[in-house]
Amino acid sequence: MSTTIIIPIVIIALVLFSSFFMVKQQTAAIIERFGKYHSIKQSGLKLKIPFVDKIAGKLSLKIQQLDVIIETKTLDDVFVKLKVSVQYKVITEKVYDAFYKLDYPHDQITSYVFDVVRAEVPKMKLDDVFVKKNDIAIAVKTELNDAMLDYGFDIIRTLVTDIDPDAQVKIAMNRINAADREKTAAQYEGDAQRILIVEKAKAEAESKRLQGQGIADQRREIARGLEESVDVLNRVGINSQEASALIVVTQHYDTLQSIGSETNSNLILLPNSPQAGSQMLNDMVASFTASNQIGEAMKNAKPKKLDK
Repeated sequence: MSTTIIIPIVIIALVLFSSFFMVKQQTAAIIERFGKYHSIKQSGLKLKIPFVDKIAGKLSLKIQQLDVIIETKTLDDVFVKLKVSVQYKVITEKVYDAFYKLDYPHDQITSYVFDVVRAEVPKMKLDDVFVKKNDIAIAVKTELNDAMLDYGFDIIRTLVTDIDPDAQVKIAMNRINAADREKTAAQYEGDAQRILIVEKAKAEAESKRLQGQGIADQRREIARGLEESVDVLNRVGINSQEASALIVVTQHYDTLQSIGSETNSNLILLPNSPQAGSQMLNDMVASFTASNQIGEAMKNAKPKKLDK
């Protein structure tokens, strides 16, 4: 094949190759003709005039994110670093404005974020910055929307993703939190001890009540038994004084027997000799007899006083 044929074929191939171009999905291509804006091409296979039209640039229509770190001071004079994430995208209908009106959109967005954050955070205390971070994000989004809409950018969302106070401040905050938790724990422990003391006192009171009731029942049964014993002894010719004395002496020796059956007992019951038993019986009978005589004398003395 001659050179005169090859050269036109190559030129035609180059012209055809430069006439067609591809635009990716979610991308817009800006076409200029002789250095002047001509059109915007969306995704797909597109055609342009070779050597006349050129692709001036391409803009992504996807949602993009810009992270901005700002250091500022709070109302209580604490320096803090905030990380603000701005999610934005180019408005499809305003690709021209986004490409031609703004050279460095990242710098522009960063400047607005700095301005808003440094205007809002100094109004708040450090604790409020953590609580009201959504308010800061909303303020940034509102300011950016108003400013960037004219440049063809839509602010989707702004997020305060990190709040980092000075290291010494964080240590102090942790100490305050730990002290507060220890205080709460001490209060709970005190309440628990108080409940234990109250419940123990209630249990002891109930125990004393039941113990007293048991002692009362015991004494009631002892008295009933003594009464029956006196009645039995009366039937065999032993009077009440002698019967009572005999029962007391019997209980005395029962007590001695009970003490003797126990080991390591420190109780000494006096008198405890065998010779003292008869004397104790005689003394008791005599005291009961004298007691009865005094009682009878007092009964007889009352009517005489009434007669006078």
